[in-house]
Amino acid sequence: MADNKHRHLTKKERQELRREEKKQAQLRQQKQEQRKRLFRRIALWLLVLFGVGGGVFGTIWLAKKPSPARSPQQSHVDSSSGWTKGNKDAKITLVEYSDFQCPACRNSYAWIKRLNLEFNDNMQFVYRHFPLIHIHSNAELAARAAEAAGRQGKFWEMHDLLFENQSDWAHQSNAEDTFIKYAQRLNLSVEQFKNDLNSKEVREKVENDYQHSIQSGIDATPTFFLNGKKIQNPRSYEEFKNLIQQALQSNS
Repeated sequence: MADNKHRHLTKKERQELRREEKKQAQLRQQKQEQRKRLFRRIALWLLVLFGVGGGVFGTIWLAKKPSPARSPQQSHVDSSSGWTKGNKDAKITLVEYSDFQCPACRNSYAWIKRLNLEFNDNMQFVYRHFPLIHIHSNAELAARAAEAAGRQGKFWEMHDLLFENQSDWAHQSNAEDTFIKYAQRLNLSVEQFKNDLNSKEVREKVENDYQHSIQSGIDATPTFFLNGKKIQNPRSYEEFKNLIQQALQSNS
């Protein structure tokens, strides 16, 4: 792909990004197939349970069939939780659902960092975990590492280290050792970091973010909401900046 989004990536990074996009498409397809199989099983179960004919069963099925999942564009995005940067009283709130092992998230990371610097007084940025555990073996652990660092006041510092060094740990069989080294680099209490990394509270925090994402209709990373409305992922920093500026103008 030759657009601005990929212009500064190496050949290896572009290949990895394409593989990642393919994996996410396959994951969405798998989820659709799983839902179809679930609906078929429910239909058969109801048919056996009620022992009724097609006409009555059709009425039961329509009544029992779950309503369509909420589109992310229509979802209520709660910005009251998650890790925040910027002005909490700002009229602009940008929420990101992200995965530390996702190459596309790594690509967007640099843009978000610039936006936070440029619009710090006029925008609040909220980060939420959405580790794609089915395709990223270290994503959930990385999210817990950031949370553990956050308990010592260094969430954003760990957040930056994880993205900036993604290629070093993404496919490691024991990434925890690498994350402990990052904790040492940040002058954290390593013992506390290790305890928090595997604590029930930190696991639940990451899981709660993940479940909130599912309930909001999120199925890919990164996903951005600007003032509660889902936006298409920008293809360049300038495109992202223009979206923020337009939101500022409409809320001035």
